[in-house]
Amino acid sequence: MIKKLRTLFLLFVLLPGTVFAAQDIIIIPSDSTLTKADLIVEKPYIAVEGIKGRFTIRLSEQITRIVSLDIITDNNSQRIEISPGQGFEVPFLPERKNEIYFRDAGTDLITIKAVPQWMSILPPLIAIVIALIFKEVFTALFLGIFSGTFIISIYGGDSFFPGLLHAVQRIVDTYILESLSDSGHLSIIIFSMLIGAMVNLITRNGGMQGIVNFLSKYAGTSRSGQFITWLLGVLIFFDDYANTLVVGNTMRPVADRLKISREKLAYLVDSTAAPIASIAFVTTWIGAELSYIQDGITTLGLDETPYIVFLHSLKYSFYPILALLFILFLIWRNRDFGPMYHAEKKARLQGNDKSEDDESTFSNNLNDLDPEKNIRIRAYNALLPVFVVVAGTIAGLLVTGLESNPWNSELGFALNLSNVIGSSDSYRALLWSSMGGVLTAVILTVGGKILTMKKAIDSLINGFRTMLTAILILIMAWSIALITKHMHTADFISRVIVEVSIPPGFVPALTFILAALVAFSTGTSWGTMAILYPLVLPASWLITQETGMEYQQSLDIFHIVVSTVLAGSVLGDHCSPISDTTILSSLASSCNHIQHVRTQLPYALTVGAVAIFIGIIPAAFGVPVWILFIISLLMLLVIIQVFGKRYEH
Repeated sequence: MIKKLRTLFLLFVLLPGTVFAAQDIIIIPSDSTLTKADLIVEKPYIAVEGIKGRFTIRLSEQITRIVSLDIITDNNSQRIEISPGQGFEVPFLPERKNEIYFRDAGTDLITIKAVPQWMSILPPLIAIVIALIFKEVFTALFLGIFSGTFIISIYGGDSFFPGLLHAVQRIVDTYILESLSDSGHLSIIIFSMLIGAMVNLITRNGGMQGIVNFLSKYAGTSRSGQFITWLLGVLIFFDDYANTLVVGNTMRPVADRLKISREKLAYLVDSTAAPIASIAFVTTWIGAELSYIQDGITTLGLDETPYIVFLHSLKYSFYPILALLFILFLIWRNRDFGPMYHAEKKARLQGNDKSEDDESTFSNNLNDLDPEKNIRIRAYNALLPVFVVVAGTIAGLLVTGLESNPWNSELGFALNLSNVIGSSDSYRALLWSSMGGVLTAVILTVGGKILTMKKAIDSLINGFRTMLTAILILIMAWSIALITKHMHTADFISRVIVEVSIPPGFVPALTFILAALVAFSTGTSWGTMAILYPLVLPASWLITQETGMEYQQSLDIFHIVVSTVLAGSVLGDHCSPISDTTILSSLASSCNHIQHVRTQLPYALTVGAVAIFIGIIPAAFGVPVWILFIISLLMLLVIIQVFGKRYEH
């Protein structure tokens, strides 16, 4: 292991010094009196080989007139005019090394070293590998971020030791800071903190115990408890974030009582949230999906509407649908396999005693809180705040959606509703609903004289504290995702795979794999959709047209590709330890994060493999979808029966 780490370290040190392929950029002023000192050339923060970049040219303070410059590269030339006090951005296509000269190749103005595209995969890869090997997520994420900032520093012109210093500085002053400056990220942090505070309070006021007592009537066994968890995950279909936090926190005490492992609970939460949110007609995902489809249709000039394309694509959503049904089969057959079986076996024998867990366990100990003594246990003290969160989110989606997309009486109810939800601001809706849930919990607790105001506020603050570990991990995961964006990791993966010449029938399967790889590497299914939809939708249509397919055949392939980008994104998200929804699922279930990834990974890959080989590929060659779903479900049952081990009731 030490040898491998040493080799990886040397890779970073030695590669920047390798031989570059140079492309000269020559700046020739029309005024012969202009000297090198009169120009200031600012190189980009980061240049990636093969990705269009820009450098900026400015005049020094001594120059007070407009200056004309000829910019000559290997491929073309252009004349620009620069005014005093203003900069002019010059686009260029970075090679491994670009040297900018003044007048001729004899006077070097600046050198831009471009990061080789293949190195863009290293930061997420290092984070993922170290997390899986050492089972410690903080160090893994830190080293992933550091590897990216170190590469950027070295190729930015730093030598080794200054590069180390600047790499550490950039972690904080660039990537963590920019991650926190994103309003969507801040919304998730505040939403998570408010949910944690609410859950803490409804635990102290006895409401959570009341829910446990109520669900105990219907969840008398491990199987029934798992089924209720699955059912709640499907019912809260409108948003994956709300789904994971509400279902995980609500069902955790029930799972502990029924000796369902935290790993299994996290899997149930994670593998219902995104799949159901990605395929339901009215969710916070629908707006992004429709906008990407619309862009693809507009680019190709197709006479189709985005919502109809989305509806047609749903029948090819093999992975999300099979993932939801696979869980039901596991519950029905009372079997598990791989690491999940061992986690469940341990829980059945020992229960969920977390006192012996390693340090990478989330420090969310809400399950250890006991209700205040000598109070009446009432389920509505928890049910009402949770209802406010759920109903408030739906109401918030409608309100914010109607602001930007008013109701159209000419459209049907279902289409209107989807358009409104698709245009909504899900972050504002989640913030409103979570604040409403907290206020409702406080009113019920203090108004019902269960706790004093001081104790209620203390409970809320303690709830905030329990979320700190998960929030830190989320921030680091967002930071590494930002590095992958700056280094164009997704572009590299996409280019490598898309450039492969394949028959049209295999395009959807390749798209599915590509989406899974990008989501796995970047930790975001939404980001993957944003990257891949503009790339693969036009490409898939053009491939089918070039091979002489008829319009309807091409449209069928197009529909499958629309679904496989979405489905592959969800699969990659499920497998990635740096995914925000995976982290939130671990948090809500109070599960060791790496254990959640390890136990979920075989299940996600199993369903993914069946989706590819029995669903996507045959569907692209014209096999009826209903036949493929039947065969896929039978195959999943056979896998569970053959590889799964049964538990005693």
